Amino acid sequence: MTTILEIVKILTDAGIEPNEANIEVKLLIEHFCGYGVKDIVMGKKLDSAKLEIVKEKALYRAKTREPIQHIIGYADFMGEKFIVNPSVLIPRDETEILVRKAIEIINLNNFKTALDVGTGSGCIACMIAKYTDCQIIGLDISLDALNTALDNASRLNLFNKAIFRKSDIFSNVKPGEKFDVIVSNPPYIPIKEKAEIQKEVKFDPEISLFTNDNEGLSFYEDITFKAPDILNQGGYLLFELGVNQAGKVARIMKENNFTDIEIVKDLAQIDRVIIGKVKSPD
Repeated sequence: MTTILEIVKILTDAGIEPNEANIEVKLLIEHFCGYGVKDIVMGKKLDSAKLEIVKEKALYRAKTREPIQHIIGYADFMGEKFIVNPSVLIPRDETEILVRKAIEIINLNNFKTALDVGTGSGCIACMIAKYTDCQIIGLDISLDALNTALDNASRLNLFNKAIFRKSDIFSNVKPGEKFDVIVSNPPYIPIKEKAEIQKEVKFDPEISLFTNDNEGLSFYEDITFKAPDILNQGGYLLFELGVNQAGKVARIMKENNFTDIEIVKDLAQIDRVIIGKVKSPD
């Protein structure tokens, strides 16, 4: 009979870090066997036929390097399970920093309207909607991504709090529409770095990852240039950052009428989130 240790070894032999391999096997067992911590405590035995399914999925993961989230169909983010598929970026832990800062600013200022540019799975919009009194609109150019975001919002009962709209950046923001906060985790990997990225990342949609410029700044520039026109007075702009982009994005924001620039580091001490407040008219 196949053992859990043997399945973990399938993943580690494929180059997956041991701690990550253990987590992934646990996820596979929970998803395909319906077997969790409670069953372990109760001493329930794992069905050998179901364990073979887990082994089969692990072999597929090892061979293709397709992310575990695609294999089980969801990703954990801020305590919720979000539907994911090849049309959306898999939520990363670093993005939680962006969301928590947005929630903090919205609640502190009692803001009521927000915009999520490039919403993808809707994870940012949904968690902001869940933890604030804000109504947030998630924009995306991909209809498949918007359908996924809508499914996620529906599962979390966020009707009329997180709503979604097809838009190329701000192209479908209505005349006169204004927001208190704009938040975005934009594409920030220069296309020239495509060959160097992790195999797993190649399963994310390219439209969510890559920019056509050499520094990965084009979306920061486009969003920041137009943001002051659709932010309310005293409104905020928040971005997730790529590695070594904080200084350049701070400069872009300052040049486009943003002040009180704040940069937040992630657990690896990488500058990961930048926040700016639109200057009030003199």
